[in-house]
Amino acid sequence: MEISIANWLVGASKQLETAGIETARLDCLVLLEDCLNTNRTQLLAHPERELDIEQIKWLSSRLKRRTKHEPLAYIRGKTEFYGREFIVNKHVLEPRPESEAMIDLLKAATLPANPRIADIGAGSGCLGITAKLELPHAQADLIEVDEPALAAAKKNVNKFSINATCIKNDLLARISTKHDVILANLPYVPNNFHINLAAQAEPRFAIFGGADGLDVYRRLFSQIKELPWQPSFIFTESLPPQHAELAAIANSAGFKLVRTEDFIQQLEPK
Repeated sequence: MEISIANWLVGASKQLETAGIETARLDCLVLLEDCLNTNRTQLLAHPERELDIEQIKWLSSRLKRRTKHEPLAYIRGKTEFYGREFIVNKHVLEPRPESEAMIDLLKAATLPANPRIADIGAGSGCLGITAKLELPHAQADLIEVDEPALAAAKKNVNKFSINATCIKNDLLARISTKHDVILANLPYVPNNFHINLAAQAEPRFAIFGGADGLDVYRRLFSQIKELPWQPSFIFTESLPPQHAELAAIANSAGFKLVRTEDFIQQLEPK
């Protein structure tokens, strides 16, 4: 039994809409692109194209997962960040568009000629790898405590064929190498904060950061305070209402807030 792209798209979109997926049609188009290895323009230009049985089975299995609000990135095994496609798995957060502002602020900063950058809590490695790709003369270290998450970062390092080091470590504990820049998108959601169904499929340890959401940042800045070296820049991500408290935490470790961009903060030594 075959079905046209147009008819499948109508039926599949209704399934996702019924399940409460707000991006139903878009998600279906993305799955079609993956299944047929084509682009959106071609799909919409040829809605009469027939899907064969194997393609329908492939799409149906993924559609079923999406109706349960599993993130599309996990279903696809990949997602886009800063215009590039990254490998992801269920052990890492799906990179968010708001995190891209951290790269913009990094590129606008006055950095040393060959900066060494630490991506703390790297997950998929999207921040550190993007930093390396945008700043080719930089050295990137991807630091992550969770082994399955670090495996995703290693795959992305290989995918982009870059020179970056993946390090299994708890934040900056026992890191003796001096870093000029720290990128830290750490868990910052308060424990009692309601998250959507898709986010509930993501690793909780990468989302929630204690009663006020900032416990992991407290640990980070406590470690920074004891380091034998001092970074020139620290970039953090948190909810805008948390910025004042996070700035106070940073201040206690000798850093001041110099700039904010939505969810992102830029901190420098006082």
